[in-house]
Amino acid sequence: MTEPNPESSVGLVTPRIEHFEQAIELDCGVTLDAYDICFETYGTLNAARDNAVLVCHALSGDHHAAGYHSPDDRKPGWWDNCIGPGKPIDTERFFVVCPNNLGGCGGSTGPLAVRPGTGKRYGPDFPIVTVRDWVESQARLADRLGIDTWAAVIGGSLGGMQVLQWAIDFPTRLRHAVVIAAAPRLSTQNIAFNEIARQAIRSDPNFHDGHYYEHDVIPEHGLKLARMVGHITYLSDDVLHTKFGRELRAGKINFGFGVEFEIESYLRYQGESFVGRFDANTYLLMTKSLDYFDPAQAFDGNLTRAVAGCQARFLVISFSSDWRFSPARSREIVRALLDCDHDVSYVDIESDLGHDSFLLPIPQYHKVLASYFRRIEVQA
Repeated sequence: MTEPNPESSVGLVTPRIEHFEQAIELDCGVTLDAYDICFETYGTLNAARDNAVLVCHALSGDHHAAGYHSPDDRKPGWWDNCIGPGKPIDTERFFVVCPNNLGGCGGSTGPLAVRPGTGKRYGPDFPIVTVRDWVESQARLADRLGIDTWAAVIGGSLGGMQVLQWAIDFPTRLRHAVVIAAAPRLSTQNIAFNEIARQAIRSDPNFHDGHYYEHDVIPEHGLKLARMVGHITYLSDDVLHTKFGRELRAGKINFGFGVEFEIESYLRYQGESFVGRFDANTYLLMTKSLDYFDPAQAFDGNLTRAVAGCQARFLVISFSSDWRFSPARSREIVRALLDCDHDVSYVDIESDLGHDSFLLPIPQYHKVLASYFRRIEVQA
């Protein structure tokens, strides 16, 4: 059987796992004596080791950013439209690395992993991790791969927050920072949405205080609701109206509480499909990581002081209809960088697709990324 879409994709890829015996002390005060990081790579690291690009995933993402795991896969990685031969992040020029975050459910050590010495999964006892913790673990992965400096670190949403943290914590280890559809910290409204999602999960009778693995159940209902709430915030009102309007599935009102509107059917489908691929405890952890992100906090709330030591060149991208992380939030980052006389380019992409725009092949967006990455110098 031939590889899927071999001309436009990186083709078949196999995840790798690196085991670390070096203890990592997390921001919450807990120390993990050992841990695994699952990741994928695309392209080839050149002899100068100066063409490596780190891709940081968002809340519900993982290490599988491009290509296919099997010829039978129906869908490629979550950013396949952006990573590959001739695409904005061109794997004929760059060596791309995408790890699953610590605490994730894609193969890295997290709630699903077996806790050493217990024979049981960590479950709710896995410590809460922060964006700073992820960046530290990613830096250790870079060391293991022999990458001293990233040509670029790129990510959208929660991934973009990791990019900003990278530029602050390891200013000499990345040459370019590409921050997409992100914010310097969550708004009160965003924290509220995350709390509703968490409460939906925690109030599910099958949650069992996070120990649902031991009961051989999944808090499906709560996780579905959490995903439905989150998914609404990723889309704009315009795109919801265009795609669904007030269309009725049966063409008439049935005066009941079943699925009647097309948007109801769509949201339920999104929730059901999410349950099959994501862990509830991980969702709780990831939303808390979002809530806690605030690099300016260590600098008396001053973002300009927080980014003062950055040395990377920045590209900041926002989307006009993104109300979850609005363009105004991206401009806060840009303003702080400019106050420090850093090299920064900013583009607000016209899109009616909401926050999810960063995942989609919007022509102007891809042109901006492709143009920027072509200007990144790497040795042949």
